[in-house]
Amino acid sequence: MKVIAICGLPGSGKTTAIEAIKDLGIIITMGDVIRNEAKKRNLEPSGNNIGKIAKEMREKGGPGIIAEKCVNLIKRLKDEQVVFVDGVRSLSEINIFRKNWKFPVIAIVVDEKRRFNRLFERARSDDPKSLEDLKERDKREIEFGLDKVLENAEYTILNNTTIEDLKEKTRKLVITIIQNY
Repeated sequence: MKVIAICGLPGSGKTTAIEAIKDLGIIITMGDVIRNEAKKRNLEPSGNNIGKIAKEMREKGGPGIIAEKCVNLIKRLKDEQVVFVDGVRSLSEINIFRKNWKFPVIAIVVDEKRRFNRLFERARSDDPKSLEDLKERDKREIEFGLDKVLENAEYTILNNTTIEDLKEKTRKLVITIIQNY
């Protein structure tokens, strides 16, 4: 099994990057684990609720709890599959995945203003409504350790151009990673 991480701050283009490679494997989205927990608790999946649940899960189950839940999901899949993990947030999470697989990390990086505009246009229930909201969300992500993940990623894709460019760069890089895994 080949398991590869895609990470980035909110609005960096992770979802768009994954669209370009979804035919190459299975996508496991770490945020879905938290959104599913919100659903179980009958809570609206707002940014505030998602943040509280993520923090609470990590406080109760340790910094790697969400990664552990994802590892369990992945282990139920067929061995020959390629799996893309969307949303790794800490080095602790990476270490949990690396106990099982090679787990190369691809960071998607983009400037703050572009990220905000993308998130504002996307308008998902947990997306920030103002630049201040984005800075608060970034702060939470960085407290989880996302800044260290981005700094230590084996691969970085700069996403300051077009959607087509991001998709092309991502697909080319991922195919190379899969071939050399």
